[in-house]
Amino acid sequence: MRRERVVVLALDGVYPFELGIPSRILGAADGRYEVLTCSVDGRPVRTNADFGVTVEHGPEALATADTVVIAPVAPDRLTDEVPGDVLAALALIRPRTRIVSICTGAFVLAAAGLLDGRRATTHWQVADRFRRMFPRVDLDPDVLFVDDHPFLTSAGAASGVDICLHLVRKDHGSRLANSVARRCVVPPFRDGGQAQYIEQPVPEQGAASTAATRAWALERLGDPLTLADLSGHARMSQRTFARRFHDEVGLSPGRWLIQQRVVRARHLLESSDLTVDQIAGRVGFATGASLRQHLNAAIGVSPQAYRRTFQTAR
Repeated sequence: MRRERVVVLALDGVYPFELGIPSRILGAADGRYEVLTCSVDGRPVRTNADFGVTVEHGPEALATADTVVIAPVAPDRLTDEVPGDVLAALALIRPRTRIVSICTGAFVLAAAGLLDGRRATTHWQVADRFRRMFPRVDLDPDVLFVDDHPFLTSAGAASGVDICLHLVRKDHGSRLANSVARRCVVPPFRDGGQAQYIEQPVPEQGAASTAATRAWALERLGDPLTLADLSGHARMSQRTFARRFHDEVGLSPGRWLIQQRVVRARHLLESSDLTVDQIAGRVGFATGASLRQHLNAAIGVSPQAYRRTFQTAR
């Protein structure tokens, strides 16, 4: 079995947690990946914490990579130009190599011109700054990660886990990705986007939560749920329920329902032989065409393509 070589580039100011994510997640994939860490000159790297890290490899490792991961750096180190030594290191990457960024690592790729005309994401807190600096990049700050092959970009911190699990799913299927997630005690994939983590107004003290209604709705995704149904279950007016729901989740009830239906549909595409129309009915989409539209909007592929890529071998 050939192991894919993944080389993680550590730059000065790197976040130690994110730097270790590829090794931790991909290293749990039954030996399918070899993860190396390098710096632009082979020397130790200063982190944004009170310690440095010693790496075993210099930039020449990038020339041997099947996948390159750009680890994030502290925001005060972000610029719209790539330092010469970093640009020289990136030039060693072979054509058609898959390149992944975690969090602010997208700034490095964008500054090098690699994301021009492409869809990408980064941490929501620096999204406005990213747009100003790189107007040629189609930034989507609402998602946890973007796969615009061969470039993949992810949002902050834990989304590095999400994108590494996505790599395992894409390369080796859902069964192995789910196994890796269990070993690392993380969700196989998280639903929703960055909106749920953006600072929201704190609900007034003593206010009733919408959590029970959300759990109730998840058991009835196949039903044509309306705002009236949800607010009635929560015993609130529609206006109060919608406001409180957004305060707690960061999404409107309608958008949240669509996301949950897409998540359920993905699970059924992976784990069953149901037709697209049958899955659509089970998760609450009126037709197979509606499921195709929403799945494509969420992850950019058709149900058939998703099933071919991720269906668990049985």
